[in-house]
Amino acid sequence: MRWTRLGLGRRQVQHDPGRQQELLHDLRQRFGPHAPVRFAEQADEIIRLLDGDDGLAVAMAILHEVADAAQADMVAQVIELHRRTGRGIPVDRRNYRPLWQAAGPELRWPLFAPPGGLHPYIQVTAAVAVVGTQAQRVVRLTSPEPVLAHVFEILDLTLVGWEFARVRVDVDAATLANRLIAAGRDLNAAIGDPPPLPPPVRELMRRNNTVNVYGQYGNEIVGAFNPGKVMREYLLA
Repeated sequence: MRWTRLGLGRRQVQHDPGRQQELLHDLRQRFGPHAPVRFAEQADEIIRLLDGDDGLAVAMAILHEVADAAQADMVAQVIELHRRTGRGIPVDRRNYRPLWQAAGPELRWPLFAPPGGLHPYIQVTAAVAVVGTQAQRVVRLTSPEPVLAHVFEILDLTLVGWEFARVRVDVDAATLANRLIAAGRDLNAAIGDPPPLPPPVRELMRRNNTVNVYGQYGNEIVGAFNPGKVMREYLLA
């Protein structure tokens, strides 16, 4: 266990890497589609577990791991596509939309093949909620720009899944998207002078497309979600 002082006038914070590893292991093993509990309830329980600075560190680690694994998955898919067809398409982590526009039917959405059991609607939804609600603490604990980049990267992949990969937009999917946008807003505010919004966010903010949101089970429409409108309201305020 070690203690670190984070700058002038900031309180001492406790970091326990062992506890962080145990917590992350528990989140991988105990939560997921195998658990007989709704995704939203699992995410809420994870949020409660991710308390304090160690919990926040684990939340940031989840976003980092998922974003890196998704990017590696997309690169592997593009390499295989080039091997089969000779088509060379770049993979840009700041903007996956051109890749999906060019080869969407030939691609697999990477977030449903989560690394180490990190499910987008369970662990990721919880992690992004923790990061967003503790955005001021993120800025004090670490360099926030990579965390913000991961938030927008996962948001980009979430929305291209809806548009190009036929990912079902249910309540869990809409919750993830909304929390990602909210976390982007909160991190931008905490940074104060944030980097420019990435290209896919700027592109979608110019749109006004609404998608139906389905219940977790069945084909009942329970609401609607307009990503461009929500982004404008959250990110341009």
